[in-house]
This record gives sequence, C-alpha cells and structure tokens, in this order.
Amino acid sequence: MTLTTTDLLLEATGISKTYGAVVALHAASLAIRPGEVHALMGANGAGKSTFVKILTGAIRPDTGTITLRGRQRIAHSPGEARHSGLVPVYQEPSLIPDLDIRANLRLTETPIEPFRHWAGELGLDTLDLSSMARQLPLASLRIIDLARALAIDPDVLMLDEMTAALPANLTERVLEVIGRRRGGSKSVIFISHRMIEIASICDRATVLREGETVGVVDVTAGAEDQIVQLMLGQAISDMPAVGKGAGAGARASDVTPRLAARSLSARTKLHDVSFELRPGEVLGVVALEGQGQDELFDILAGSERPGGGELLVDGAAVSFRHPADAIRAGLVYVPADRAQALLMQRSVRENIALPFTARMRTWGLIRTRAEHVKVDAAIETLQIDTRAQGEVRRLSGGNQQKVTIARWVAGGVKTMLCFDPTRGIDIRTKHQIYLLVRDLAAAGAAVLLYTSELKEVQLVCDRAIVIFGGRVVAEIAAADADEPTLLRAAYNLKGDAAIPQLAAAEPGSGSVVAPVAQQEAN
Repeated sequence: MTLTTTDLLLEATGISKTYGAVVALHAASLAIRPGEVHALMGANGAGKSTFVKILTGAIRPDTGTITLRGRQRIAHSPGEARHSGLVPVYQEPSLIPDLDIRANLRLTETPIEPFRHWAGELGLDTLDLSSMARQLPLASLRIIDLARALAIDPDVLMLDEMTAALPANLTERVLEVIGRRRGGSKSVIFISHRMIEIASICDRATVLREGETVGVVDVTAGAEDQIVQLMLGQAISDMPAVGKGAGAGARASDVTPRLAARSLSARTKLHDVSFELRPGEVLGVVALEGQGQDELFDILAGSERPGGGELLVDGAAVSFRHPADAIRAGLVYVPADRAQALLMQRSVRENIALPFTARMRTWGLIRTRAEHVKVDAAIETLQIDTRAQGEVRRLSGGNQQKVTIARWVAGGVKTMLCFDPTRGIDIRTKHQIYLLVRDLAAAGAAVLLYTSELKEVQLVCDRAIVIFGGRVVAEIAAADADEPTLLRAAYNLKGDAAIPQLAAAEPGSGSVVAPVAQQEAN
C-alpha cells in the first residue's frame, strides 16, 4: 500500500547536501509512520548522521522538502526543530562539560520532573543534578542526553548510535524504553550497527548507500541479509575472508616477547596481572565493564604509572612517565574514542603524519616527499575516504578510526594496543580493520586487542586472556574461545553456575558488562 503524506508522521524527499567535492546526500528520502520505530541504516559515510542533522536543524540541506504531520517545515536551528517536535540524541554527548546537569537542562528548557522520571527509568535514579558534566562517565552522559530528549516528549525522537558506548545493562533499559513508544502517535528513528537491536525493536529500515536511499525493508525474520546487502552493495559471503594463521610469535614459545607484564598493579583496579605478547601474535583481552582493562591499557600506553610490578619490552625492563615514552619504546595506542586521538580541526594528512614528522627533519625542515609517500601508502592500505581534504571532523566515524590506525601504520608498527577499535563501526569497516590487524601480525607486529564484542576473538585473535576483578583468570586459545566460554570466564564462573541474564541480553553483539551490583562488589 502506498502511503500518502497525510498518513505519515514525517516525510523527507529529495534531500541533498554537498561539502565541496563530497556528496554527503543525494536526493535521499525517508518516510516515517506514526507509532513505528524506524531504523536508518548504512555503512559509515553513507550519510545517516548528515540526514539526522538536517532533520533537526543543525545543517541546512541544499535541496529537498521535509513534511511533519502534513506541514512542510525545514528547521533553521536545533531549537526550532525541538519546538516543532524533532529531537535528536547524537553520537557524542551534547552537554556542556563545565556546567552542572541542572544548568545543562536549563539551556534546553527541559522540565526537571519529567527528566528525573526518565533518568530513573533508564537507570540513573540517583543522579545528582549538581554534578558537573565533565565528571560523569560517557555512559551516564548518553543516558542524560536521552532522558533530556524524552522529557520533552517529541513527535520524532532520533537516536544516532545511542547504544554504542553503553554497557549491556543500560542498553537493555534503553531498548525497553524505545519499545514502549511503538504503536502510539509518535515515532523513533533509530541508528545502530547492531543488527540484534534492529531486529528486536524496529518495524522498518531505510537503507542509505553513498548518500542515496537504496531501499526500505520490513524488519522481519531473515531481513538482516537483505539489509546488509543493500548497505554494502554485496553479500557478507562475498567479502574477503579474514586469513588467520598463527604467526611465528604465536607458534614459538622460545621467542622473546615483544611485550611482557609481570605482576602489574594499579590502585584498587589491577592486581598481579601477568601476560606475554610475542611478535606476529594478536592477543585478545576480554573483561566485564570495570574489571581493570582500562587501567591496564593506560599503563601500557604510558598515561598511568603502575602501582607495582614490571613491564618489559623486547626483554628489557621499561618505565613510562608519559605516552611519548611508550611510543619511543614501540608501543602505540588506538583508543575506542576517536576524539581522544585526533586533531579534529586538522586534515587527514596532518593527522596521519603527526607522530613521525620529527623523524623526517633535516636541519629543522620536514622532508615532505618522504612524508607524502608514507601517508599515501597508509591511506591506500586502510582505504580511507579522503574526498574531504579539509578537517578530519568531517569524516565518518569509521574513517576517523581508520585515520587513528593509519598514523601508526605510516610510521611503522612494532606493538599496537587497540582498545575496542571497532566500537560503533559498520560491518565493512570492521572487516577492513580485522584484515589490517591480521596483516600487521603477519608482518611481525604484535597486537594487544581489547574487544567488547566476543565474536571478534575467534575472528582476529590467536588467543585471549580474561580479566576479572583486576586479575587474569583465564587464558584461552582462539579455537576454544566461543562466546559462551568467554562469558563464563569473564564472570569467573566455575562448574555449572549460570551466566547472569544481563550478559545474555545481547547475544548478537557479544558485549559483556557486569550487572551494577556485581560492579560495585568488585
């Protein structure tokens, strides 16, 4: 049945937006029915975030029309969109860090009591409104953004990768709250790369590819393959396999470890952690939220000093006072949060060249030819979209993450520390990162990979260590590291003890997070 404009809550047609030579959207369309949860799907760079920003007044389209409840309107500002009933929750928190929560709510004219209600529904019932935004963890800021949006009770709530930075217990609450909006007079536009979430709460999905709408799919059993094929222009089965043969380091126990930890400790979070990482090996790290993995990577990357223990690089003891010390020792860090690693106002080339520029100086002058050769090779290796030759902030999230990896590939990698590098990234870009990690290992590099998606261990790693309560409680070969085995080890379960229900709530994503009570007990 063809829907008329009067049957639709929101309709956008012919939406186009260009940035110089980059076409972000080209005659894209979107039609939202009252009472539905509608997925907006596409690979990184397909134009999803641009579309949401146009709908919510943050960006003006070059062409196109937007109709809300039968009336044409294009918002000229986020405030105007909010008052008309279109409210977004973006990928990054939109709170002002140096204001407390109450002041942030005042800026958006958010009513306090409805906000408190939704914050409680989403798991933040003890939130202190006098807390400074910069003092709160990322997951709490995301929930505050959502509670603030729900408190306004918008006609169309737009969620851009809302769950990407959330632990499984908070994700479960978010999905439950979103599900309650189905069947009424108001709707939700939901952007996520987690197919299990799309299947669980969405009614239909509009798919973008390279800035164009390429299909609208009813989300029913078996729709996942159709959605992925529309997103990528190819089936998953046609993508190159991740070749994972054990490298020399994984096979030879007598090879000097590239990186070794001996009884490392840090404050109250890390206790007696020991492991070895050899050349040519990808070693996975699996842990519940807050079990010491953050502190471990901070120590290895040189941003935190250990409370005890010893760290060895190529068999020699080292002590890092600054991240630059770790980089000089050959340990380079790729964080989950791209904003921590990139100069957003600078170009792709400048960001990639930054760490190794000092090595190419002659009497203070940078040898630009050598720099360009290395940077161009890294861009080609990672297939980075550089149509936007200006600021890196204009790239999609997936391309930004590839830039953070490319800077180390360009400079030459000995040991790479990757902390959840595929978080919030589409299937194709994840696959490219998997291939790159295995290629680095095949070339003799050592890679330490923390992942919150358990399926990545068998896809990418040679073996994995599991951390619980700040200690290594298991070491598992990749062949044996299926999701149930890793979950049992991550919860430090023995015998026939059941895996806690919250961890099993997202079987497709494989994200592992301890229930709140268990986190506090640790």
